[in-house]
Amino acid sequence: MLKIKKKPMGSYQTNCYIVTKNKQDLIIDPGINATNWVIQNVTNPIAILNTHGHFDHVWSNHELKEKFHIPIYVPKGDAFMLKKDPFGQGTPPSTPDVEIEGDSKFKLGEFEIIYRHFPGHTPGCSVIEIEDHMFSGDFVFKNSIGRVDFPYSNPQEMKKSIQKFLTYKKNMTIHPGHGDDTTVKNEQKTIGNWLNYI
Repeated sequence: MLKIKKKPMGSYQTNCYIVTKNKQDLIIDPGINATNWVIQNVTNPIAILNTHGHFDHVWSNHELKEKFHIPIYVPKGDAFMLKKDPFGQGTPPSTPDVEIEGDSKFKLGEFEIIYRHFPGHTPGCSVIEIEDHMFSGDFVFKNSIGRVDFPYSNPQEMKKSIQKFLTYKKNMTIHPGHGDDTTVKNEQKTIGNWLNYI
């Protein structure tokens, strides 16, 4: 049974998640000023997982890695954003330990994890599936999708990602990078409309 804690961080209210199973914790998208909240809410953290490389999702990577001596996992296409601060936001640089390529399934402690690649918002933009839960980063939100007008965004790739999302057969709870939870089935009802606006 998974336990999930959520806290919006920073001025962008970026959701940081702690996912716990059998006394092991995963930290997903530790954003701006996430460190203290994470420290107060974990007992045995084993890894940091980033859905993508934007600064508001990775800001506290370095502090938490140094504090707990745990690895950082990030989609390969966005690894450069952790190292180089391409948006000039002053993001503390962090070094990913594992760069995930494409769709990838692996075991991490007590967790079976699936990264699914949905580029468009960023080159590496991915969702993270753990059991019946999807941590969607900035790919899909409740009644919306991630923007594609940033540097390194790609509208054509986002269209392909939307079409891929529409093929999902399994309904899951979606925990997005911003805003409230939703479900795969709810978002499949309307996400196709975005194909006309990208």
